[in-house]
Amino acid sequence: MRTDFDFLILACGLHSAAFALFHLGFWRLFDWPRTLQTTARPNRAIVQIANAQLVWLFGAVALLCFVMPDELGGTRLGQAVLAGMAGFWWVRLVLQFVWLRLQHPLVHVLSATFLIGGVLCTVAALR
Repeated sequence: MRTDFDFLILACGLHSAAFALFHLGFWRLFDWPRTLQTTARPNRAIVQIANAQLVWLFGAVALLCFVMPDELGGTRLGQAVLAGMAGFWWVRLVLQFVWLRLQHPLVHVLSATFLIGGVLCTVAALR
C-alpha cells in the first residue's frame, strides 16, 4: 500500500512532467522561430536552448519521482533534489512578478502552478 508521501512524490512528478510537455509545445504555442526573428541571433538561440534544457530538467525530475520515490524521500540527496526544485519554483514565482507583470488570466494560472510546484516540492523535501 502506498503512503501519503508516495502520492506527494508522484504529484511532484506529474507536475514536472506537465511542465516538460508544456515547454515542448513552446515552438508551436509561440510560433518559434518565426516570432523570434525580430531579436538578435544570440537571443533567439539562448531562448530556444534554455527552453530545451528546461524540458530536459522537468523530464528528469519527473522520471526520478516516478522511478525512485523512496530514494527521493528517504535520502539526504533525494531531499536536496526536492529542495532544489522547491527553490526553482519559488524563484520562478517571484520572477513572474518581476518580468511578467501582465494582468491576464493565463498569467495568473501560471503563477498558481508555480506556487503549487513550490508547495509540493517544499513539503516533500521537508518530510
